[in-house]
Amino acid sequence: MKSIVILISGRGSNMEAIVRAQPDGARIRAVISNRADAAGLVFARDHGIETAVVDHRAFASRDAFDAELATVIDGYAPDLVVLAGFMRILTDGFVEHYRGRLLNIHPSLLPAFPGLHTHRRAIESGVRVHGATVHFVTPDLDCGPVVIQAAVPVLPADDEDTLAARVLEHEHRIYPQAVRWFVEERLTLDGAGRVRVRDEGPAHGCIVPPLDADLRTGP
Repeated sequence: MKSIVILISGRGSNMEAIVRAQPDGARIRAVISNRADAAGLVFARDHGIETAVVDHRAFASRDAFDAELATVIDGYAPDLVVLAGFMRILTDGFVEHYRGRLLNIHPSLLPAFPGLHTHRRAIESGVRVHGATVHFVTPDLDCGPVVIQAAVPVLPADDEDTLAARVLEHEHRIYPQAVRWFVEERLTLDGAGRVRVRDEGPAHGCIVPPLDADLRTGP
């Protein structure tokens, strides 16, 4: 049984998607937030999941906050830590502590548009395709090995909100898929630092691998 801890800062819609699609062989041990008013904590408690708050404002430095956060996380002995809208930049020491078992989702087709305001920047740049990326976290921001990506077209009438909403729908599909692959021990890194999915081939830089059948939506 793989244990999972999810970190959120707000609503946690990707956390909700992962909880609803929780794969066999996995247990979500806790949802932790840096904000006591994060709406996602209510959802977690309503689904019988333990919650905790580590308020970053109570600490004098990022190092001190990350040390306490790691202590709380490690109390649940997780095999996987999932960042689901966790709006804190983590220290290198924290990231190294969870190397190979720390996942994040970013609302762009990395390596394009790392950082903030990705949908606005995509529209302003004139790209025709945008999307989302699940990746392993490394000390370099939004630069970790890609697990899976999903793409959406950028339409002529799009604004930041409409594009974000369309991307979010795909985030809710690919993040549970990536978690499932981890739980099933299907993810490995090759010698070039690219993620490979057993029985699916290389995942780095691709719009696929395809979703497992029971995670697809539509006909």
